[in-house]
Amino acid sequence: MTSTAGTAPVAVTDVAPPADNGRSRGPGAYLLIIPGLAWLLLFFVIPFYSLVATSLYDPSGSDLRGYDMTYHVANYWTALSDYWGPLLRSLLYGAIATLFCLVLGYVLAYTIAFKVGRWKNLMLVLVIAPFFTSFLLRTLSWKLILADDGYVVDLLQTLHLLGDDGRLLATPFAVVAGLTYNFLPFMVLPLFASIDKIDHRLIEASSDLYANSFVGFWKVTWPLSLPGVVSGTLLTFIPAVGDYINQTLLGTPNQRMIGTVIQSQFTDANNYPIAAALSMMLMVLILVMVLFYVRKAGTEELL
Repeated sequence: MTSTAGTAPVAVTDVAPPADNGRSRGPGAYLLIIPGLAWLLLFFVIPFYSLVATSLYDPSGSDLRGYDMTYHVANYWTALSDYWGPLLRSLLYGAIATLFCLVLGYVLAYTIAFKVGRWKNLMLVLVIAPFFTSFLLRTLSWKLILADDGYVVDLLQTLHLLGDDGRLLATPFAVVAGLTYNFLPFMVLPLFASIDKIDHRLIEASSDLYANSFVGFWKVTWPLSLPGVVSGTLLTFIPAVGDYINQTLLGTPNQRMIGTVIQSQFTDANNYPIAAALSMMLMVLILVMVLFYVRKAGTEELL
């Protein structure tokens, strides 16, 4: 029989807590967040408060600023009843452009991550290369590409895919094409960052378990790339909905988006309360949609 009389039990309470290594959180540590807080206060909180206050001005009032602060909540109903069409159109165009960006961007990001090998860095540079050119200049280039006397229209008419009097410019197609092109890099980069981290052995394991390429992609690659999908769709959809450059240059008043309405109300009509009310409604609507989308996608940690 083995004796254990000389073995003293060690109590859990006797274990000393880990040493702090002398690093205590003094006042200096909290001073580091002051620049960030000041930035948020000056460039987010104050402008946001100004936007909310402006949306509640009475358009019929008259003071030094041209409006009286009367908490005129009716501005929101007026803005919604007058401009619900451009608002819905913006959501539709933004959703279609985001879907196109997702399809094109996923194929491109997957190819860069898994297929190009040592040319990976060069391909990434080519993806972000459009950012070295002005957003306005890139959109104007699409205006030339889709012009009625351009090569694209001539080719489509030669192939009888477009009528003799058909056109691409000043149509919803042109607006969505411009949105897709301008915001495609915002989709590709998060997708690449997510896909590039996928362990190839997991994909090979799906093949060993008798899964074909489609099943392996749907069961392994797609779920593991969901954080990039969610990030990319948000980075694409949010600015696309509020964009007005593409519609102004590539479309007509028939394709007017909510960003164009807000811009014209601020600069041309000088109707600040309605413009601010539209901005607030767009902001709240996008925020609700984003929260719902992220929770449904199961990636709440992105928030």
